[in-house]
Parts: sequence; C-alpha cells; structure tokens
Amino acid sequence: MKFNHFNFNVLDLEKSLAFYDKALGLHPLSEKTAADGSFKLVFLGDGQSDFRLELTWLKDRTKPYDLGEGEYHLAMSVPDMQEAHRLHEQMGAICYENEAMGIYFISDPDGYWIEIVPER
Repeated sequence: MKFNHFNFNVLDLEKSLAFYDKALGLHPLSEKTAADGSFKLVFLGDGQSDFRLELTWLKDRTKPYDLGEGEYHLAMSVPDMQEAHRLHEQMGAICYENEAMGIYFISDPDGYWIEIVPER
C-alpha cells in the first residue's frame, strides 16, 4: 500500500484553487464533476511527488465546514523558509509560528492548517 491522496472540503473552489497555487505551488492534475453538477473534485499536485490533495466542492453547501478542534494538518516542505515565510506573511496566511522548532503554519480559506517545514 502507498498514500494516494488527502481531502479537504472547500466552500469556494476558485478561491481555494487560487490560494493553493499562490501559497504552495499546487496545480490541478485532474478533476471530476458529478453528472448532475452537485459536486466537483479537483486533485492538486506539486509536480514532484505522487501525493495529491483532493479539493471537494459541494454545489449546495453554503455554510463553512466545522473543522472540529483542528487536531490534524497537512505538511509541506520548502527549500527556502525565508522566501516562503515572506510570501505567506504578505498573503496574511500565517496563523501560528513555532520559532524554536523552525516551523510555522498557514491557514487556507476554509481554515485548514498547513505546516511549513524546511526541506531536510
């Protein structure tokens, strides 16, 4: 077995696609739209690994998702922490920093946290 993908449900698909492109360089790899238009799945990738992030948009959803206590997150490694931090700071996306560990977290438009770690 190997990892295939991870899913985030999103309220505004276009806003989320723009965020993931700008903040993390993730681009659509494939998509599936329900025959009745009730949902759309967009799989994003980094162009380097096989891992995919699935964004699920539900047509009739109007309320933000309840993320519970948010005790989970996605992590992305970056080659240049200062450059990434500068971009995420300009975007207003940084929601938590742990300077002692040399990491920080950004929050997407739906409130999902993404950990930013240096490449090792």
